[in-house]
Amino acid sequence: MKKRHLLWSILMVMAVVLAACGPAAAPATTAPAAKETVVVLQTVMAPTQPAAPKKITIGYGAPELAGGQTAIMGGMLQGGKIKNWGIITTSANNDATAQANQIDYFISLGVDAIVVVPVDSKGICASVAKAKAAGIPFFTIDRAPIGCEINMTVQSDNYLAGKQSGEEMVKLLTQKYGSPKGLVLELQGNMGQNVAQLRGGGFDDVMKQYPDITVLAKPTEWDAAKFSSITLDTVASQPIDGIYMHSECVGALPVMAALDQMHKKFVRTDPKHIYLVGVDGCADTLKGIRDGFFDEASSQPLPDFGVVIADYMEKVFNGEAIQEGTVTKEGAPWSPATIVKSDTGWMLNLATTKVTPANVDDPSLWGNIVK
Repeated sequence: MKKRHLLWSILMVMAVVLAACGPAAAPATTAPAAKETVVVLQTVMAPTQPAAPKKITIGYGAPELAGGQTAIMGGMLQGGKIKNWGIITTSANNDATAQANQIDYFISLGVDAIVVVPVDSKGICASVAKAKAAGIPFFTIDRAPIGCEINMTVQSDNYLAGKQSGEEMVKLLTQKYGSPKGLVLELQGNMGQNVAQLRGGGFDDVMKQYPDITVLAKPTEWDAAKFSSITLDTVASQPIDGIYMHSECVGALPVMAALDQMHKKFVRTDPKHIYLVGVDGCADTLKGIRDGFFDEASSQPLPDFGVVIADYMEKVFNGEAIQEGTVTKEGAPWSPATIVKSDTGWMLNLATTKVTPANVDDPSLWGNIVK
């Protein structure tokens, strides 16, 4: 009896073990699992948009905004407009210290280049050194520095301008006396600037060829009041035959007013006429030529300075070489010009135009364009 009971217990245990190890039967009511669908999309990289180019900013320092300087600044603004550059402008009111502070301001802004008309051609070199240390290209127009090297100067051929006025004065004195002789008053600019040195040099080199012509040179520092007072003092005390002005933009009106005040303002057909010649070619001077009171102007291409230098600034920005030689442009009153490497850097000298009653109405003259 005990053996049968033991055998039955063993069989029951084995049945439980086998049931536990076998596969479980799926319930009859369970639906088959749905198969998951995975969709793989193609990855498309969007094109990278190029960054907008940084707009070039130029710091421009005018020495003042009198005489032809307004036209010069207007030309620089036009040059910047053509290139799509931003131009920050200042005026130093003929104060060299103020101009140096303005250049410091440009440097603090991190401008891409600095262009100035120097108040002091030697004094500007301290500012040039600061700009170089900051890696900022430095250019001048109308006047060059003295004693330091910059990237480039674009100016009139001031020696040629003085020479043209000197040759016309000799011609006029010869017509008056039958030979080149007489007494001439030279109203100089600021002789610390290369522009005045060159205008004086061109005129004086012509005068030196004629020993019977005496020149009385008086500095004016480009001051209209001095043009007037020196004319009053000298013409009242000396038998002046002619007056040469380093800038008739500054001097024409005060000189003619001074002559009028002394009752010595006569048209050129009058034997008592005092010959008036000078450099710049302003509208007031051209009117004086038409009216018969002024005789000659060596006209500068002032509005072209900024437009021309912008082309060379772009070359510097792009790392392109500048070459010596002749520069021509069809229809430009300054063509042909010459570009040379000087001790102050590259220098582009634009030709001046001798203006007399014969061509005073030429529409290409800047004095007939800029009023």
